[in-house]
Amino acid sequence: MKNKLLSRFRNKKIIVTGHTGFKGSWLAFWLTLLGAKVYGISLKPKSSNLFFNILGLNKKIYRSIVVDIRKFLILQKTIYKIQPDFIFHLAAQAIVKDSYTFPIQTWETNLLGTINILESCKIINKKCILVIITSDKCYKNLEKKDGYKETDELGGKDPYSASKAAAELAIHSYYSSYFSNNKKSYIRIASARAGNVIGGGDWSEGRIIPDCIKAWIKQKKVFIRNKNSVRPWQHVFDALYGYLLLSLSLEKDKKISGSSFNFGPKLNKKFTVKKLTYELSKLWKLNIIPFKFINKNKFYETKVLQLDTSKARKMLKWKNYLSIKESIKITSEWYYHCFQIKDNIYSFSLKQIKNYQKLLKN
Repeated sequence: MKNKLLSRFRNKKIIVTGHTGFKGSWLAFWLTLLGAKVYGISLKPKSSNLFFNILGLNKKIYRSIVVDIRKFLILQKTIYKIQPDFIFHLAAQAIVKDSYTFPIQTWETNLLGTINILESCKIINKKCILVIITSDKCYKNLEKKDGYKETDELGGKDPYSASKAAAELAIHSYYSSYFSNNKKSYIRIASARAGNVIGGGDWSEGRIIPDCIKAWIKQKKVFIRNKNSVRPWQHVFDALYGYLLLSLSLEKDKKISGSSFNFGPKLNKKFTVKKLTYELSKLWKLNIIPFKFINKNKFYETKVLQLDTSKARKMLKWKNYLSIKESIKITSEWYYHCFQIKDNIYSFSLKQIKNYQKLLKN
C-alpha cells in the first residue's frame, strides 16, 4: 500500500462517523490499511449482510464506538476524549425514499447530527481537519445540464435534499462564527458534495445496483424507475480518494478552510439509469428478463443531476481514475464474488483497493 501522499495518514487518529455504512466502511477499511488509528462512530449495524460485518471491520479498526450522533453530550464527550487529527463525517440518513417516510429522523440526523459534530469540534484542543460529506442533491433543483457549481444556490424539494442543503448552511455558519477568525481555533473545515456512488458492499434499498443484484440472485425481474434520468455515477474509490485529498489539502493549506468541493465524473460523461442497468445486466449474463422500466414514481426525483467538478480537479489535482464502465465492472465483480464464489470477501476487497491504488500517481 505504498503511496507517498496517502502515507501521511499513518499513525493519525481518525474518526469516521457512519463507519458501518457503505462509504464509511470502505473509508475505514482503506484508512486502516494506510496505518491510521481509525475510531468509528455509528449506530449498531442492523444486518449481518452489511459490508462492515462481512469484512470483520469491528476487529480490524482501532475502535468501533456505538454512538447516535443526535445525542450531543455523548458525542461531544467521545470526540473530546479521542482528540482526533482528522474527522470524516459520513453518518446520515442517506435514502431519498426513506426521507419521505421518516422526515423527522432525516432532519435530526442530517442537520442536527452535523451541528452536533461541529459543536463538539469547538472543544478539540489540537489541530483537527474536519471533512463533512453532504450530497450532490444539496443544490436547488433547476434541471441544469451544464452541472452545478459550488457557488450555486442550495435547496431541495424532498426532505433528504433539503436536510443536506441545510447542513451546508450550518457548516458555513459555524465556520464563519467560530472557526474562521478565531486564532484559538485548531479546526479546519470543508464539505464534500459527491455524485452518485456505486461499488461493492452497498445493500441499501431503493438504489439501482443493490436492487438489481438482490433480484437477479433470486432469478427475479427488477423494476426500474426513471430510465432516462441522468446521474453523476462514480465508483466509491474515486469519491473516497477525493475526500482523502481534500483532508490533506486542508491540513497543508488553511486558505481552503470553509470551502466546498464537488466530486463526480466530467460533464461530458453523461450516463442514464437505462444505460447503467443495461451495462450491469450484460456482465451478469442472465437467463431471465432482467428488468422492466416503469413510469410510476411515488416521490419526486430530479431528471438531470450533474456536477461541475473543475474546482476539485484544479485545486486538489483530483480526477476519476475509473470510467463509468470500469466502475460498473468492478462493482459487478465484487457482488459476483460475494454471491457466487463466496470465498474470503475481505481478501477480494483488499485486492480491489490495491488495484485502485496502483492507478494513483502521487
